[in-house]
Amino acid sequence: MAYESSPEHKGTVQLTAAMVLSGTLGIFVVESGASPFNVVFFRVLFGALALGGYALARGYFRDHGLTPRKLGLAALGGVFIVFNWVLLFQSYENTSISVATVVYHTQPFYVVLLGALLFRERLTAAKVGWVLVAFIGLILVSGIGPADFTGGDTTYLLGIGQALLAAVLYGLSTLVTKRITGVRPHLIALVQVLIGIPLLLPFADFGAMRGTGADWGWLVGLGLIHTGLMYVLLYSAYAKLPTAKIAVLAFTYPAVAMVADWAVYGHHIGLVQALGVPLIVLASLRVTLAKQPETAPVEVTTPTTLTTPTPAPEPTASPAPRTAAHVPEAASRPATRAESEA
Repeated sequence: MAYESSPEHKGTVQLTAAMVLSGTLGIFVVESGASPFNVVFFRVLFGALALGGYALARGYFRDHGLTPRKLGLAALGGVFIVFNWVLLFQSYENTSISVATVVYHTQPFYVVLLGALLFRERLTAAKVGWVLVAFIGLILVSGIGPADFTGGDTTYLLGIGQALLAAVLYGLSTLVTKRITGVRPHLIALVQVLIGIPLLLPFADFGAMRGTGADWGWLVGLGLIHTGLMYVLLYSAYAKLPTAKIAVLAFTYPAVAMVADWAVYGHHIGLVQALGVPLIVLASLRVTLAKQPETAPVEVTTPTTLTTPTPAPEPTASPAPRTAAHVPEAASRPATRAESEA
């Protein structure tokens, strides 16, 4: 009983719950039927209400620790995070939730590479080796072949590129946010979603939202559940868990996303693609858990959304985006319908 009530056990439950929620992000995005820019706009809007209400209730605005410099860094991180979501959601449509999520989960390697490039952080030969292993896994998972570069339809290739660029932007946000100390992560996340409201306002197409009806529930859920609740669970768990357990539990997110994509849309990756997944997992764990010199505690930025997708938006109202599950002839080869193989 003493173990079950321990802080680490509670943190494990909280982080697992947060990762499971992350894994369902793609379903909420697709079912909302909105364009990527509209989805992210309403996510940051409802997410700001949720995080702001929580921070107010907990008294986090007192002695908040924000200075102009820290506020500027948080805002810059928010710019990266917001457009990272837009690209990821676009990638869902052009590939599939499963493929986009696994490709997107290469973020740790971009944090390492960008840290070495921009801030001259130490990059060992071992880390370089594991990054190369991860990219071999990435090539396998992506399923890209010569035909993708020579054929006329580059939709799938575009989707892979969008997921990769989203991961790079997430890495940049992480590096920027690592420079912020003495501020609660909830407030950093709040600044990041708040900056997204005016940032995305020019791109939002409110006319396309007419007749959305019950689908508003998916958008509200993205803000309240996948932003507000999920971040609260994450930040509470991070304070209770060692890095090793956090790194391992983080892979619950892509695992749940792949299962959800299969269960809801019948999408699954092929055998050759599946061989790349353990390579990425192993390399990510070795890079994340590598011994590093002692540093000052770092506040954590907004998580993978994973978040946690859809096609590139048009300036005018367009049909509600759907993943390849809804369109048999869509570009997602890895998103093969299980039923069609029966």
